[in-house]
Amino acid sequence: METWDLSSLDVQPRQPEVLRSDPEARVIAINLPAGDGLQEHQVHERAWMVVAAGEVEVEEDGRTVAGGCGFVAHFDPKEPHEVRARTDARVILLLAPWPGEGHPSQR
Repeated sequence: METWDLSSLDVQPRQPEVLRSDPEARVIAINLPAGDGLQEHQVHERAWMVVAAGEVEVEEDGRTVAGGCGFVAHFDPKEPHEVRARTDARVILLLAPWPGEGHPSQR
């Protein structure tokens, strides 16, 4: 068993920390200061984002949804979206499978 205490991880802003990476999935911790965010992007994998602390808003296709601790969002592969921190936030990103079809590491 491997465990992490998300509240005590020293994750620096703009420096995501990979917690675990296997062929089945990759888990990443991200620290987003208030007002900061992940500009519109897409990933090659199916993605789940879980808010562990703070509050974020997610924009996809002109629709914006906000959520705090416990909020979970799912994105299909290559689905463009943007994430912004309303308050200092910590999120966990789960990508599966890792790496996804078309990922640059697969070339």
